[in-house]
Amino acid sequence: MRFNAVAAGVAEELLLSCCRSRRWAERVAAHRPYPTLDALLAAADEAGYDLAAADLDEALAAECSAAPHPDAPPAAHTALRAAHAAYESRFGHAFVISLDGVRPAERLDQVLAGIRSRLGNEPEEERVIAADELRRLARSRLTAGIAAS
Repeated sequence: MRFNAVAAGVAEELLLSCCRSRRWAERVAAHRPYPTLDALLAAADEAGYDLAAADLDEALAAECSAAPHPDAPPAAHTALRAAHAAYESRFGHAFVISLDGVRPAERLDQVLAGIRSRLGNEPEEERVIAADELRRLARSRLTAGIAAS
């Protein structure tokens, strides 16, 4: 796996593109070499579970609210902007959700349903859910990043 051979700074930059917690990226990069992609993903998951509150805040602050597909009707853009604004107002960070396995045509509905269902969560409950979704996103991004390198 090429990831094992790159310089630490290069590995950390790739990792930061997956999850914007500097501590997470440094920890995952420091434990190289990984014998397999599965071992790397397991280490990324473990590091994600160990994020301190400040590290999670750092990662969540760097996430962006996803825009709907450009071909979506104007009403979809409006609905999504309003839902994201309500979520961000309530919880103080962007809504994060992993859409692995969701067909592109269903993603907008999945995001809107996710926001609506999670708006009723208590802030601490939502932090736990957001952290789990962030781990899933990091896993997906890391898999794609390794495949591309």
